[in-house]
Amino acid sequence: MSGIEDAEHKAAGSARTQPPRVVALGGGHGLHASLSALRRVTTDVTAVVTVADDGGSSGRLRRELGVLPPGDLRMALAALCGDDEWGHTWSEVVQHRFRSEGELHGHAVGNLLIVALWELLGDSVAGLDWVGQLLGAHGRVLPMSSVPLDIVAEVEGADPDRPTAMTTVRGQVACASTRGRVRSVSLVPQEPPVPQQTLKAVYEADWVVFGPGSWFTSVLPHLLVPALARALVATSARRVVTLNLSPQRGETDGFAAHTYLEVLAAHAPDLRVDVVLAERSGVEDPVMLERTAASLGARLVLADVSAADGSPRHDPDRLAAAFERFLD
Repeated sequence: MSGIEDAEHKAAGSARTQPPRVVALGGGHGLHASLSALRRVTTDVTAVVTVADDGGSSGRLRRELGVLPPGDLRMALAALCGDDEWGHTWSEVVQHRFRSEGELHGHAVGNLLIVALWELLGDSVAGLDWVGQLLGAHGRVLPMSSVPLDIVAEVEGADPDRPTAMTTVRGQVACASTRGRVRSVSLVPQEPPVPQQTLKAVYEADWVVFGPGSWFTSVLPHLLVPALARALVATSARRVVTLNLSPQRGETDGFAAHTYLEVLAAHAPDLRVDVVLAERSGVEDPVMLERTAASLGARLVLADVSAADGSPRHDPDRLAAAFERFLD
């Protein structure tokens, strides 16, 4: 950051009387990383989480009880737990999975707790708020839609004998594990209902954060829900795109850093972006990335945000430090 930028940043911070209101979009481990960082930067953070998971414990509960898949919502709540003993303990509790030879095997405690509150209260948002209070979560978790969603992907080369043929694949697990290359995604139903609390959070936000995460199954789906997409385009909030550290097999094989932005623009051509955040050492062609970011209206911020051990995951403290450079 230049001296002028640093002075402007400090002046903006001193002028603000309230912490920045940040909405983070995504699901799974990517959103967990983003929230773990953001709660270190602001006390006003809301997660808007995908509800298309159809595998594991979430998929089983979804099929058996007809509820929203709770897994990604649980992970978001765990990420918002504090660093004190209470937060650490409850984070471990809700993330704990049973190991047995019976039907409980693989179920996460937090999934069962969330679904129990949904059944008792009859309200998905209220249930999540109650779990958040119990955990002492430093923020709020909201679902992207009021109903479970299915992701449908157009995949090239799913059949190795026909490398150029296109195949339609349905379901988050199938899309994420495909042997081919995902070219585009859509949702079923196409116009699902969105909780008013979710739309309100987006419209009132100062910043909206996209990614990191599974690009086609966790990040882009938010822009495929019409009511939510309209809010994300119309909000006065500034928008950040945090890029992934490495390609994901099937979903993003062969992606360069700028490809993520090109795919984002193809699925949401009206969306403008203010900041693109990327790992400094992971960009092979920074000039191309900067040019692509500029085409979306964004400036590029390169920072050291990956884990020091070299694993392809974001370090919460490093990511928080990067966010602090521009969140105000």
